[in-house]
Amino acid sequence: MFPYRTRFTKDIVTEFLPPSLKLRRTSPPSRKTKKVKVAIICGGFPSVPSKGRQLSFFAKRGYWAFYPRYRGTWESGGTFLKLSPDNDILGIVRQLPKGFKTFNGKTHRIRPSAVHLFASSFGGAAAILASRDARVTKVVACSPVVDWLKNRPRGGFDPEMKLDYIRHDFGSAYRVSQAGMARLRKGAFFNPAAHIKSVDGRKLLIIHAEDDTSVYWKPVAQFAKAVGATLMLRKRGGHFSTSILLKPAMDTRIKAFLRTST
Repeated sequence: MFPYRTRFTKDIVTEFLPPSLKLRRTSPPSRKTKKVKVAIICGGFPSVPSKGRQLSFFAKRGYWAFYPRYRGTWESGGTFLKLSPDNDILGIVRQLPKGFKTFNGKTHRIRPSAVHLFASSFGGAAAILASRDARVTKVVACSPVVDWLKNRPRGGFDPEMKLDYIRHDFGSAYRVSQAGMARLRKGAFFNPAAHIKSVDGRKLLIIHAEDDTSVYWKPVAQFAKAVGATLMLRKRGGHFSTSILLKPAMDTRIKAFLRTST
């Protein structure tokens, strides 16, 4: 089962699958503009882009499913963290009704009846910030970063250490400067905690574990309470990725949340 590929806003390489129960390695069917559900997977950082199971999962549930590479990462063009990554997600949302092309030249135009963002970790920040756009219907965020200044005890985020690790282990997969990483430590750039007043918590379901050592749970719980988000807090589980969404028990809870009105 192989996803198709396209580009949004010139730079953002995105894997996608159309809604289908029979997915084949052929050109996606030509479809006229119509209303359908859209799922966008907002991945973590750093991570290896392999979300085929999640794309298939959502496609089989009737979604047009998309998994973008943020600007300046992996196959996408641009510079990572030059712009707030929620702009990359919203770039896709804006372009869907205008149309996007596959390599064979077919154009697909989608007028979403609902746009659901499914995110983890770093991608949780992108999804939460993107939720402020009226075109985003709901967000399910697993172990999301909500405040870079409180993400680690005693001093917050260390951009120098993080950048050294990324350059060593990922090479040119992430094109980001020291200045770009340092912006995360200042607390205003790409930081949901700086936008509490503009975040509608009714759109948010946050899934977190108290034993998560990558994104600490207390700031997340405080953020969820401040914005009025639904919080599923577990004692154990560690740092959740979007793979937890595929579990039947979790799927049932998520579907119930997505059916609620805002």
